[in-house]
Amino acid sequence: MNRKTTGSRTKPDRIRTFEVAEGSELLAFLLNKLSPEGRNSVKSMLARGQVSVEGRVEKAYNYPLRPGQQVSVSKEKIVDKPRFIGLSILYEDDDLVVIQKDAGLLSISAPHEPDAITAYRQLMEHVRQDNPTSRIFVVHRLDRDTSGVMMFAKSEKVQQALQNDWQEAVQERSYIALVEGTLRQAEGKIESWLKESKTLKMYSSQRPDDGQHAVTHYKTLQTGNGYSLLEVRLETGRKNQIRVHMQDIGHPIVGDKKYGSRSRAIGRLGLHANVLSFVHPTTGKTLRFESPIPKALLRPFQRD
Repeated sequence: MNRKTTGSRTKPDRIRTFEVAEGSELLAFLLNKLSPEGRNSVKSMLARGQVSVEGRVEKAYNYPLRPGQQVSVSKEKIVDKPRFIGLSILYEDDDLVVIQKDAGLLSISAPHEPDAITAYRQLMEHVRQDNPTSRIFVVHRLDRDTSGVMMFAKSEKVQQALQNDWQEAVQERSYIALVEGTLRQAEGKIESWLKESKTLKMYSSQRPDDGQHAVTHYKTLQTGNGYSLLEVRLETGRKNQIRVHMQDIGHPIVGDKKYGSRSRAIGRLGLHANVLSFVHPTTGKTLRFESPIPKALLRPFQRD
């Protein structure tokens, strides 16, 4: 059977594709399908990256195959397609996975976009490569247009352990925000109670206990050309908390039309989750992850 494989840059007639009928390890499957080639020849194909499963190059002899998967063998090295869209894995173990999410990627699907590519969906597919019963669980979220570090759990037990002990487990959680204007105070604290309107927009109340208590600390890192770059640290993690609080003090986040911004200077939301440090729920060790400031957030300061 000849079929073009997604992600391959080799010609269709130089690819053989086979469908997996029953569970097997990759080498055993190939030896059965390519019996005239010989064992050493098949091993060499694997080592040279000429074999892909579902469009992704696989070299492990014992890679587990599932019924319905497509295995392709090329006469030349396959150029693998990107493993993820809009994210990269920073850390992974048996309990959790920490990622760098790009601006524009949904953390999880939205009701009005049930089929959208999301971080959750891609990571679910990732963990099921080795075990079809594996799952991931949402621990916290980043807004679609916010980039940076976030994590997912690999079991409901770990998810609950992190969420139930979030304030104690999270040692550091900071963001970089590009906002409009120059703040009168170089650093400060913003406190309010957040509520959600019928149109799903968050807003602040100054009446104690009138909504979810939210506390944000900020420090100015750089100013110029009508913009300020802030380091923002959260005491609480409420929906749209930073975006609402920046609007509250009259300095909305660049690109945040929903919360008062008029600037489109960088073509994206000027918010980036740059540091996440937490106590591992199983090992008890403190893990810290830092993502560099995107160049887009520095662009307004580089103008003449």
